[in-house]
Amino acid sequence: MDKSVLAECSAMKEEIKDIRRRIEKDRKELDRLNRMVVSDSVACGKKGKKPLRTVKIQGRPETMIRRKEAALKRNIARLEHLEIELIELTGQAEEFIEKIDKSELRTMFRLYYIDDLTWEMVAMRMNHMFPKRRISYTKDSCRIRHDRFLEKVS
Repeated sequence: MDKSVLAECSAMKEEIKDIRRRIEKDRKELDRLNRMVVSDSVACGKKGKKPLRTVKIQGRPETMIRRKEAALKRNIARLEHLEIELIELTGQAEEFIEKIDKSELRTMFRLYYIDDLTWEMVAMRMNHMFPKRRISYTKDSCRIRHDRFLEKVS
């Protein structure tokens, strides 16, 4: 697994949310198309410049609906495929974090990469989780431990 996948983990989660929103928008458009009915009024005969009567006609533009429907379905399938790829990549990042031997480091990595917290917030959470630790966590100590671990792995 590449370190860049770790760095992109929070961005990938946001992208997954965006993709799900787009899929939902396309599905709503499909539903709207299925309910679509167009109407028009037609003049029946004329007496001079005035029509004798007008008739309202209704129908569905089947050709247009089929073409739009096919395009939307292709788009939904493409987005779902991309969503699956991103979920697999975030799963790889989580698997990498799970393989870290030290529980403390695993927690730091989860807070930083999975929960997308800043180093300062990571330090605050770590101090809250481990209140009896003799030396409290700082943003620099967390970041340095992270950097050292990644240097060892490389």
